Amino acid sequence: MTNYTLRQLADYLSAEIDDSNAGLIITGIAGLAAAKTDQISFLAGAAYIKYLSQSQAGAVMLRPADAEHYSGVKLLVDNPYLAYARLSKLFDRSGDTIARSVHASAVVAANVRLGSNVSVGANAVIDSGVVIGDDVIVGAGCYIGADVSIGDRTRLFANVSIYHAVVIGQDSVLHSGCVIGSDGFGFAPDKDGSWCKIHQLGSVIIGNRVEIGASTAIDRGALDDTVISDGVKIDNQVHIAHNCRIGEHTAIAANCGIAGSTVIGRHCTMAGAVGITGHIEITDNVHITGMSMVTKSITVPGSYSSGNSAIVTREWRKNAVRFNQLNQIAARLKALERDSNK
Repeated sequence: MTNYTLRQLADYLSAEIDDSNAGLIITGIAGLAAAKTDQISFLAGAAYIKYLSQSQAGAVMLRPADAEHYSGVKLLVDNPYLAYARLSKLFDRSGDTIARSVHASAVVAANVRLGSNVSVGANAVIDSGVVIGDDVIVGAGCYIGADVSIGDRTRLFANVSIYHAVVIGQDSVLHSGCVIGSDGFGFAPDKDGSWCKIHQLGSVIIGNRVEIGASTAIDRGALDDTVISDGVKIDNQVHIAHNCRIGEHTAIAANCGIAGSTVIGRHCTMAGAVGITGHIEITDNVHITGMSMVTKSITVPGSYSSGNSAIVTREWRKNAVRFNQLNQIAARLKALERDSNK
């Protein structure tokens, strides 16, 4: 367990504290309701102010404007939620027990280039021509195909599969079960009704500080590469098809599906289960709400939605009937307007 004084945490965050509390020892982070006297917590928004008076936290991170609501030990920061995110790195112990060595059961080709302080877990397979940077962690059961390049400090959790010639940048995280560089869905119809496979000759290029969730699949390009730019965050069970390009710092939540050759700009967000049709472009700074279906390009930044929220089944059935009558209703309305103008 790593402990920090409140002064150390304040300096790390450039936060303001009362010097009389600078020596307080903090052993971890917890929510307001669960925090103990040796833990730090945070006030994420006004809805949580009611928990401040009962919190047992040793210290609380909050905005200066909210300081009056709490009489205990405070760290004053502009954005408590962001401060919590930054502190979480200090208390993360997930890599503490990883041996910085190649496990005896791992299979590593003779011409693989491993940087310094690399960890390769049990039963991992690393094919020929792979280049792995310093401080990389390759989890148990991972497969890394021929001629892959992985940058410094990137981590692959257990059972990640990286196909041939994929490039992954520095400080990225790939969670268990994700598949990078599998074939895109490319087939040409033949005259006899069968399908002729289009072999996928591109690759996948992943930038720096990218995070890819568990069981997510990113297809290689048919001719050009599929590109995931710096700082992109992708949740679990997302599918990104061949030749897509995702701009810097875009975030994509679980169960989204992005069809081939789609270009998504920078600083976009896609909530859960969004579907994006292929061969369209989405500009920078677009937010798409959950379960929306995007079928044409978006050229203006902003928030976009589609679909219907859940309602009582009885009402939904009535609405469904009305929906099927819309054509008839529209025709009757047009006829009435025409008659009224005579």
